[in-house]
Amino acid sequence: MTHLLAAYSTATLSDGLDRLGRPGSLLGLTGLFPGARLSGRAYTVRYVTAGHPAGTVGDYLDEVEPGQVVVLDNGGRTDCTVWGDILTAMAHHRGVSGTVIDGVCRDVARAIGTGYPIYSKGRFMRTGKDRVEVSDTGRPVTVGGVQIAPGQLLVGDEDGVVAIPADVEDDLLDICAEIHEREAGIVADILAGGTLAAARARHGYHALQRSAS
Repeated sequence: MTHLLAAYSTATLSDGLDRLGRPGSLLGLTGLFPGARLSGRAYTVRYVTAGHPAGTVGDYLDEVEPGQVVVLDNGGRTDCTVWGDILTAMAHHRGVSGTVIDGVCRDVARAIGTGYPIYSKGRFMRTGKDRVEVSDTGRPVTVGGVQIAPGQLLVGDEDGVVAIPADVEDDLLDICAEIHEREAGIVADILAGGTLAAARARHGYHALQRSAS
């Protein structure tokens, strides 16, 4: 199922989730480099402000399986990072599918050079050590205004990241196939000399993302 949904763009997936009345589009997160894509099941990590004495920023990556996506909830903080060079090197080496951060990353040269996908709210060089600490792993987190459960499917491309609720994966696959087919039909009609208005009307463009209820 994972690879079938990952074949669709995040725009199509987002439209499909709109039709189902479910959230999933992560606001404010962008890919580190052009052409980035990721898909996989979430391994979730939540950060909080460091205590006194400060706790650890975490060795959780030892537990992440190949093909999973590391999902870091740093509360949207942009004043300190929770992902950098060492984690990128290890994650890329172990076949982790990518990293999604409600916050910022640093040491981006390695990720760009290796093509390791990172989606975040930006980049900033200041360490999170002694500023934030891991609160828990393997529990629901919030990223880009969307709650993400452990094991939830994430898909990312040049438009951003979508988190897909597990209970709608089957329905979403059918809807995305329909949306993709209709939009392809619109493009084909236009390239054949038709008008945009006629092509959209014929294929029901304006209702593609609307709930049937």
